[in-house]
Amino acid sequence: MDPILYATADNPVPENHLAGFFEGRGGVKIRYAVFRSKAREAKGTVVLLQGRSECIEKYYETIGDLTARGLWVATFDWRGQAGSGRFVSGSRAGHVDRFADYEADLSLFLEQIVLPDARLPFFIVAHSTGALVALSQAPQLENRIERMVLASPFVALGGQSMSQRQIGIIARLASLTGFGKRTFRKGDPPLGFADNVVTSDARRFARNAAIYAEHPELSIGWPTARWLNETLRAMARVTHQDHLTRIRIPTLLLCPTADPLVPRKAVGDLARIFRAARLIEIDGARHELFQEADRFRAQALAAIDAFTPGSDADDTSLGA
Repeated sequence: MDPILYATADNPVPENHLAGFFEGRGGVKIRYAVFRSKAREAKGTVVLLQGRSECIEKYYETIGDLTARGLWVATFDWRGQAGSGRFVSGSRAGHVDRFADYEADLSLFLEQIVLPDARLPFFIVAHSTGALVALSQAPQLENRIERMVLASPFVALGGQSMSQRQIGIIARLASLTGFGKRTFRKGDPPLGFADNVVTSDARRFARNAAIYAEHPELSIGWPTARWLNETLRAMARVTHQDHLTRIRIPTLLLCPTADPLVPRKAVGDLARIFRAARLIEIDGARHELFQEADRFRAQALAAIDAFTPGSDADDTSLGA
């Protein structure tokens, strides 16, 4: 019987877990896992939401850090990537038909897996695209989620040769004319550490590269035009004041200042109009905070410690 979760030499599967698949919107097969803390009394459960192109295996270290703090962790692979169902036959392109499908899968995960099997209270810790989904779904999550920590929230697109507006126009036209499953780039994303813009930590980069080298079925390539169109439209919606005023879940925004993929200014602008949020900048860190060097990563984990149960965090300090 094939394993559901995979281990590599320096990335063992954390103990005390259960893993399986649930049925996402439209019958899509979604891979998930729940990791239990060894603490006698759990402080709650972190719903860990990955970024685009990531997998459960990439977060074993972070899962271990959280369970050591007395928290359970529940996580899953987004549709179209890693161990969940794919949509582009004969291609590793990252695709989604509708951004709302991500939200529906999150709701189903909470209803079918987290609520019955995990420990209250529930918190979201999300990275990049996962943070965008959390922001989009947040008005409907108020009665389920106590707090959210959003790392490098994908609220704007940086580091591209074209402007976000130009990319949006092209992606929308491609989606409307039957080319939604095409990508704008050929080949695979660069794999070398020297070319990467997401982490300054060579050891963690090599560890993550080994996951995909040994289990290439977990990897994906460039995003499709449809994925870009849906994601850019979601960005425009969640950064609008009308949407943000509907979010009452206390939220912590973690912004790495050396992130070329999500502009620092965009996260700062979001924080200024997001009344339920507080912003912490991590100076010099790159996009993938949980895969970064210890000096940056420790700041992100300390911020989570100070914001989740057992802390002295004060809701009244949250403001615009």
